Amino acid sequence: MKSTRKAWATAVALGVLAASGATVAAATPSAHPAAKSASEDEQLQKLYKDALAEGGRLVVYAGGDKPGQADYLKNAFLKQFPKMKVDTVVDFSKNHDARLDNQIAEHKVVADVVHLQTLDDFPRWKKEGALMPYKPVGWNKVYDQIKDKDGYYTGLFFIAFANVTATTLGGDAPVEAADFLKPEFKNKLVFTYPNDDDAVLYYFKQLTDKYGFDYLKKLLAQNPKFVRGTADASATVGTGGYVANFGSSGSSSGLSKTSTPQRSPWVAWPQTGAILKDAPHKSAAKLYLSWLLSKQGQEGRWSARTDVATPAGRKNIFDYDNMNPLGLGQFMSDRAALDRFKARISLYVGDVKGADPADPEGKLGLYPVDQNGTQG
Repeated sequence: MKSTRKAWATAVALGVLAASGATVAAATPSAHPAAKSASEDEQLQKLYKDALAEGGRLVVYAGGDKPGQADYLKNAFLKQFPKMKVDTVVDFSKNHDARLDNQIAEHKVVADVVHLQTLDDFPRWKKEGALMPYKPVGWNKVYDQIKDKDGYYTGLFFIAFANVTATTLGGDAPVEAADFLKPEFKNKLVFTYPNDDDAVLYYFKQLTDKYGFDYLKKLLAQNPKFVRGTADASATVGTGGYVANFGSSGSSSGLSKTSTPQRSPWVAWPQTGAILKDAPHKSAAKLYLSWLLSKQGQEGRWSARTDVATPAGRKNIFDYDNMNPLGLGQFMSDRAALDRFKARISLYVGDVKGADPADPEGKLGLYPVDQNGTQG
């Protein structure tokens, strides 16, 4: 489990949340931005007290593909708010959104906060009345493009998928899409099934749009290995003769490094979060979202806020010519077109094989309140 947490933390290097120890700020428990007269610390203490009075409990559903993948968030939160009891349940976003649809329909919501890759679900849930409006601290500084104007959901942090290559390759590591077609990489590539993860599918969609399906045919002629989950794909690089991947965030094994193409398309998106209208622990949920969006909590990475400096060596997330951080959301908003492309891709890569890597024993069920599958 420790290596899993480290692998997720490596994704931080490409734009996810800072791993731990960040100083955080609070928010007023109303749906409106906090009054300027109250300091962030005063807001924090107020909301923390409210959360403890409510019972000090929080259940977060986090999109991911390995148990424990988001524990670094939970641990950082608990370091700041040690009297809280927090469980973060990780599963594929597509599984969580189905799980949430079922909980909402059955009036048995056990999750408080969700942050997921399935960006198209949030407008739908807002329309269906399933979300609670809330504008956390820093709301007015969050990019307008990644938040709902009424405060029902917001992008919380950017996740990026690009290249993961073995450190042993040195300067010979593939960077652009065409590099992965070089003869020396035959039988040495590993990818996540694109028909199992919509962000990976979008990566392949951009490549086939730009280079045609002939590119996909040439890539498959390299005899790549396909696995479930981006974490497993990344972790495979540098082991067993596999030396390169695109469409994931990297690992912390020391056997691989990450890079972004200069010309070829790659993918980044705002992992989006919201509070469920029927969340059992609304004050705790407000505290958590405010912590995620606080200014100091956003520093050191591609921030969701306009007033946090971009880390050294990176452009602003919206300034890359070969990456559109809004593209994944646009792709996912047309489910019919997405499903047609997924069906076509499946003809080439075959059916997805293997257990859900986030829930390998199938124990999460319908109402999980922890990763062990305890039902709420």
